[in-house]
Amino acid sequence: MSSDTTRNDLARRPAPSGLTRRRFGQAAAAAGALAAFGTAPAFAQATTLKVGVLLPRSGHLAQAGQACQRGADIAPAVLRDMGYAVEILSADTESNVDVARSRTEKLINDGANVIVGAFDSGQTAAAAQVCEQRGVPLVMNIAAADRLTEQGYRTVFRNFPTSTMLVTNGLALMKELFAVTGATPKSAVFLHANDTFGMANKAAMDALFPKLDMPFVIVDSISYDPKAQDLAIEVTKAKATGAELAIVTTRATDAIMMIKEMVKQRWQPMGIVSPGSPGLYDEQTYKVLGKYADYAITNLPWYDPRADLTRRVEAAFRSAFPNDRFEGYAFNVAFTLEAILVAADAFKRAGTPESEAMLQALRTTNLQEKMMVGPAITFDEKGQNVNLASACVQNRDARPTVVLPKGSAEMEPVFPMPGWQKRT
Repeated sequence: MSSDTTRNDLARRPAPSGLTRRRFGQAAAAAGALAAFGTAPAFAQATTLKVGVLLPRSGHLAQAGQACQRGADIAPAVLRDMGYAVEILSADTESNVDVARSRTEKLINDGANVIVGAFDSGQTAAAAQVCEQRGVPLVMNIAAADRLTEQGYRTVFRNFPTSTMLVTNGLALMKELFAVTGATPKSAVFLHANDTFGMANKAAMDALFPKLDMPFVIVDSISYDPKAQDLAIEVTKAKATGAELAIVTTRATDAIMMIKEMVKQRWQPMGIVSPGSPGLYDEQTYKVLGKYADYAITNLPWYDPRADLTRRVEAAFRSAFPNDRFEGYAFNVAFTLEAILVAADAFKRAGTPESEAMLQALRTTNLQEKMMVGPAITFDEKGQNVNLASACVQNRDARPTVVLPKGSAEMEPVFPMPGWQKRT
């Protein structure tokens, strides 16, 4: 429609109540001028950031996705007290890569200014492709596959370690564990899921292990389907190697199946240690396995219980979920809430949710107020936070407990772990 048509059409309409014909004519002229220049500018600046949170809340990763969702649920109230305004738009990936892709599209179409997610590396990769195509920022909460920040994407940011970082830090902490306890295994077997995360950890282990002068040899690597109904065959193979140490990459469901099968087959290695996977310390693992969950070790980034933000988040969690233990959900809650905080901080500095301004603000992030141990959150040119540190977290009395490094330890580490039949 031409600007002349717009003016003529408006002139033929009756003037709205309260307007003189002169003022109405001036309004018509203004409308014509705007039509000549295209869409009218927005007169109201957005004051709230719309965050699309993409998580596997159903399917085989539901336990972890629901734990992460709790971090998103309490985020608006926690961040409001810090001077940030966010609105959460949630979507369920159903633990499926294709669904993750379509739900990312829908979140963006529904108005999400930034996407946070998606816990699983494969689903996060699908979301990253969409965000890159649409020019919308993606802040990963949990996803470790190195390639996520190695593909030259300009819209992805990760406040979580890569598989290489997890394995490097995890193996270094194993050496420290052996030195402190005076017990060193001579051999290990590596059991890992065959999904994107598990295979990324396997690739990192293959590349790094020969360079790190570890005191044991890896006698075998055994992969499994994380959707399997049981892991009897895989545990039988692992036991047959005679390995003294079990190194694992698991999530809650397969960690539970694996340890149940170890107890059943009476395979009692010196220890069960994970270089960064979430299964061993998950709340569901404690609930199902009871005393058999104890003494397993995970080397991973952990929250600082002394941090002011940790105390705020813990209080908000206990208020929102009074029947649940914060410790069993804290890792997933912390990284999810921090990802939303990263986005909110960028929005506050950018002053607009517009993508290019948000991306520029994300690139210059220097976030001091945080939950996880380590220095301020910053991103390198690839969008990776390279400053994340790990702690040695051992299950003790059904609670994830920091045992190394010594300066942060809540208890002394126990290694070798007690046999299954010696636990009370």
